[in-house]
Amino acid sequence: MTGTVSLHPLLDKGLPTGSPGFTGGTLVCECADRPVKVKVEGDVAHNHACGCTKCWKPAGATFSIVAVVPHDKITVLENGDKLEVVDKSALIQRHACQGCGVHMYGPVVREHPFQGLDFIHPERFDKDGWAPPGFAAFVSSIIESGTDPADMSAIRQRLSDLGLPPSDCLSPGLMDYIATWTAKKSGVLQS
Repeated sequence: MTGTVSLHPLLDKGLPTGSPGFTGGTLVCECADRPVKVKVEGDVAHNHACGCTKCWKPAGATFSIVAVVPHDKITVLENGDKLEVVDKSALIQRHACQGCGVHMYGPVVREHPFQGLDFIHPERFDKDGWAPPGFAAFVSSIIESGTDPADMSAIRQRLSDLGLPPSDCLSPGLMDYIATWTAKKSGVLQS
């Protein structure tokens, strides 16, 4: 690699471990004054390292850590007046703190296989134990953020070494889910 690339502050230290009994917690933005707090009931699903250019990433990170939870398990507890949707035309309606820029939650509200789910950044939880990432998605997209293409082989190797199979889409299971939903919607498959 031409330089040291930070995958993500947590991933650079190794893969975090989850706790089977994790029941959720509170996501907290980075603001010292009036931080936004969002309650999440239950553990996260489909947690992954994401290289897309839309997800919030901590300073210096190349990947975000992002997972989903059911929309009805999200409650804004404090300072919701600071939240604003980043891109109203996007599939994921990312609600970001206007003070620090952290994306607190992002519901999928229009018709889509992920409708009813909210995307969150579990490293913002006030406690550890959430399910760790299981794959890396949209890996090639980090080039669009300025990563040297010559570094890609080494980055994919680092992700693989962490146990995060790198992909340029979602995990095979999620891609199958999307294709199944689409086939049922079109009538190719019966429910």
